[in-house]
Amino acid sequence: MERPEVLVVGAGPAGSAAAIHLARAGVSVLLVDRAHFPRDKPCGGGLTGRALRHAPCDVSPVVEHTVDRFVLRLGYGRHFSRSSENPLVLMTQRRRLDAHLAEQAVVAGAEFRDGMRVESVAEDGDRVSALVGGTPVSALYVVGADGANGVVARTVGTDEGIVRGVALEGNVSWGALPPDAFRRTAWVELGVVPGGYGWVFPKGDHANLGVGGWSAEGPRLREHLGRLARTHGLDPATMHDVRGHRLPMRRLGTACAHGRVLLVGDAAGLVDPPSGDGIYEAFASARLAAAAIVAGKPEEYEPALASALDRHASASWTAKRVADRYPRACFWAARAPGVFDAVAGLLRGDLSHPGEAKAIARPSLRALSRLSRLAPPTP
Repeated sequence: MERPEVLVVGAGPAGSAAAIHLARAGVSVLLVDRAHFPRDKPCGGGLTGRALRHAPCDVSPVVEHTVDRFVLRLGYGRHFSRSSENPLVLMTQRRRLDAHLAEQAVVAGAEFRDGMRVESVAEDGDRVSALVGGTPVSALYVVGADGANGVVARTVGTDEGIVRGVALEGNVSWGALPPDAFRRTAWVELGVVPGGYGWVFPKGDHANLGVGGWSAEGPRLREHLGRLARTHGLDPATMHDVRGHRLPMRRLGTACAHGRVLLVGDAAGLVDPPSGDGIYEAFASARLAAAAIVAGKPEEYEPALASALDRHASASWTAKRVADRYPRACFWAARAPGVFDAVAGLLRGDLSHPGEAKAIARPSLRALSRLSRLAPPTP
């Protein structure tokens, strides 16, 4: 029987960040992941400025590209571009980012074991028992970072409060896609996938193309991805590493902890509804979970998480409803004075809520908010 103070299940950004914070506080941590590292994960790989403000360590060694310009296009037709004087998103690959964070957890003092499957988690009085790679483990706390379908999330029972989207992405070498149009630029395609969007993100030696939308779009995602590729002059057959993944989005008020079991990142459904990004939420939730554990007050985690994320999450659900149902209105509003500056401020972390936008942007943002109230519910 192994007896670490904290067992962290899952070594993605949320799990490794939690392990880093805990180990730095002098807590004994066992960090495990069922995959052998380095391993890749389907993800656009964008690190926003607000995510970097909560990063547990320097991530510059794994940054491959800086984005300070966006091209927004409606229905593969009319488009416009906007630029920022400061970086908006830093591009990486999850294969590199996750390995780097796990390494930093070890540097901080955590023990990391990859290739270890967690088969069960159960609260047992003042401890939590688990079976890790066939070995019994008893910990004071368990941090679940193994995704919305993971064994720890099932222990807490969050399923009914999670809305799931789907995404499909692939990569293409710069030889097949001319790099000049994408240098420091992210393309976002509105109105091309029900309940989502398409994207082209620049990386070091390739570009990442993807589409995401409502769960019902799963059977059609390959068709959507093929159209995205052809619109950018690519033969879909030239794409490689094509993979799909689910996007767990938490409804406000959904439980993310039970007793001594705390969920972070995707395991808690903390994916941003309109963008599908979850790295900011992963880092923020990891820090708060670690703080509650270090204080010996796990009951403080959920209120702290709600205080930190729910106001922004409420605005994100509003944005998703209007973007899903009225992409044309979003496209035109994005061209209105001050709106891109507001979006850039949110990405950089200079603004925590659209209500903090400059006065010139507020009429357009209020119009979108009113329009969202007419939108049918998310499927």
